[in-house]
Amino acid sequence: MDTTNAPQIIEHLNKSLNFTPFVTRWIPGTAKFVLCGQPPKANGIIEILQLNKTELKTIQSIEQPKGIKCGQFLDNLFAFGDFDGKLKVLDLETRKTTFEVKAHDQIINSIDTCFNIGAPEIVTGSRDGCVRVWDPRQAAPVVSLEPIEKDVIPDAWSVSFGNSYNDERVIACGYDNGDIKLFDLKQNQLIWDTNVKNGICGIEFDRKDIQMNKLIATTLESKINVFDLRTFNNGYASLTHEGQKSTIWGVKHLPQNRDLFATQGGDGALNIYKYSYPSQRQIQDAEGKPKGVIGKLELLNKQDVCQQPISSLDWNADKLGLACLCGLDQTCKVIIVTKLNLY
Repeated sequence: MDTTNAPQIIEHLNKSLNFTPFVTRWIPGTAKFVLCGQPPKANGIIEILQLNKTELKTIQSIEQPKGIKCGQFLDNLFAFGDFDGKLKVLDLETRKTTFEVKAHDQIINSIDTCFNIGAPEIVTGSRDGCVRVWDPRQAAPVVSLEPIEKDVIPDAWSVSFGNSYNDERVIACGYDNGDIKLFDLKQNQLIWDTNVKNGICGIEFDRKDIQMNKLIATTLESKINVFDLRTFNNGYASLTHEGQKSTIWGVKHLPQNRDLFATQGGDGALNIYKYSYPSQRQIQDAEGKPKGVIGKLELLNKQDVCQQPISSLDWNADKLGLACLCGLDQTCKVIIVTKLNLY
């Protein structure tokens, strides 16, 4: 790795916490972010932190009955899932709950939202093996993907919206047994599945509001799996890259550049990658049918930022290279990654 002109990962601010954080998200259009997690007494906590020049200041703290494992903004409202399987949507300004449902029988591991086109929707994945899509204007799920009855039910670890343009919408689901499934909400059917032989800790489309382009899934045993979703031919073109020498807890694409992304290391390391497309994204196979061609990954830089796993990371949509993250060492940090405009 040539670091001569590589982006530098700079720790800007650091704050110790009195709870274990699992979620951090920027509040859209502000210099504030949300932290969610579980204090020692096993209830839930939502803290809002203000970014000042020299400090991180907690300006609001909201308690919840159960610990919070995942969360995401639904426009200006905050949707989150707790350890008891409840899904809530909260107005952070008024502290009023606008939607609440017992979404799953067990902990909600992952959540994503989509509201740019069409109905506002929330997708949740749970330890009970179910993936469900919710419209916060009604109590029943829009879609419920139930596990096939068997002795061992795979745990739904990660979910993500994608292909959300016009009236299209797809969800990607990752499971602890290595299964990856794509479900088309318009067609109401499973359109593709595969298995990468390792638990899917994080899954994300490179951009959710465009035609499906790329999907990245990170795994328990340090693998990054990249799929080019533009051409289907008995599957999608893909690559597997050896990342950190530990579990890779998640992946977050840069809002300003969908070909740059960061991975959250179980060893506390933050890695910044660039995906490069091949000279041809599509060729013909032996039967004359179009076949996708995968590109390559380049590690731009890496740095240890936490003493324990990075549990959550979020890029700021307004400031290039600005990110907040939190770790299981009970810290949250604001970092700046330089030179990303060069890529």
